[in-house]
Order: sequence, then structure tokens, then C-alpha cells
Amino acid sequence: MLFSIPPHPARVRLFQNQFMELTTLTPFPVFFSVWILILTWVTTVASAHMGWQRLGIATLFGVILWTLAEYMMHRFLFHLKMKSAYGRRLIFLLHENHHADPADPLRGIMPLTVSLPLGAAFWGLAVLALGPLGHAVFLGFGAGYVMYDTVHWACHQLPMRGAVARRLKLHHLRHHYAEQDANYATTGIFWDRVFGTGMRRRHDRRAD
Repeated sequence: MLFSIPPHPARVRLFQNQFMELTTLTPFPVFFSVWILILTWVTTVASAHMGWQRLGIATLFGVILWTLAEYMMHRFLFHLKMKSAYGRRLIFLLHENHHADPADPLRGIMPLTVSLPLGAAFWGLAVLALGPLGHAVFLGFGAGYVMYDTVHWACHQLPMRGAVARRLKLHHLRHHYAEQDANYATTGIFWDRVFGTGMRRRHDRRAD
């Protein structure tokens, strides 16, 4: 079935409440279908306010902005070292459960209960700050997010053939299985080079 929830014996349970637990499980087809509909709607709204050239430039800016946001969140939030038990629990819910079981097909994607409210908030802030141009910036930001979660899910679930796909997968799996304090980017892996957090550069620096 397209939207069935496959069993996964090693799945880490996050909540005792069954409804809360189900909200943390996201089948890829559900995620992709919902967000494609949203991005189609945003495209319609944005194109009503500007020409295609302006739309394209603002959308590209939004995509680049997403890759930077993805890197920053992964590096400075998802791997934040918390001292309190509450803080450690929060980080585990946000991200470390994925490191505990990277192969879970339903936990490689941000739950819709999180991504939809955050997306709505960013859309609103973008329009508030930039006016109608904010629609196009959010279109790129949202498209970047969908690209990110698609690549991230594929890194753990698909063979990913082809030079670019293999490089993306290797870059991310090294973060999981070699050094968690490096290779933070998933789609915009150039940011690891820019900020010196790529695994090879980290190792080279330590050897100096």
C-alpha cells in the first residue's frame, strides 16, 4: 500500500502515548505529496505578484538560504550538548533518535506536525519582511527543504547511483558512522568546505 506504515523492529520509541508516537512517523510518499501540493500553491501565489525572471532569482536565493539554514541547524542545534536531562531529551527527540537508528524509513524525514507549522511561520515572516517577494523566497526555501529531506531519506534507504548521488550519500553516511562532529551539510555540502567542517579537512588540521 502507498501510505502503509512498514514495521521496523529496531524502531526507537519516543512517546508512550500511541497517538503522539504516530505523529513522529512519516512515510516518504505522504511527505512528498503534501509538500508538492504546498509548493504548487506557493508558486501560484508568487507568480501572481511578479514576473518569471524575478520569481526565478528570488526562488534561487531561497534555495541557497535553505542550504545554509540546514547546515546551521544541524551543526548548532541538532548536535547541541545539553547539561540538563530535559535538554538532552529535547535534543534526542529533535535529532539524536535518528542517530540511534539511522535506517528507520519513517524517521529520516521531519514529521509533518513539525515541518508544516515551521513552514507556515517562515512563509509569514518572509512576506512580512520582504513583501510579495517573500512568497518567492519561501518557494525556494521550501523547495530546498523538500530536496534536503528527499536526499536525506534516500541516503539511508536507496543505493543512490551516479557520481553526484554517491558523493552526497558518502558525505552524509560519514557523518553518521565516522565522525558526528563533521559533515553537517546534506544537500549543500559546499558549506562544510566553507566552514572547515568537512571530514577530510578536520582530519588534516588535526595532523598539522
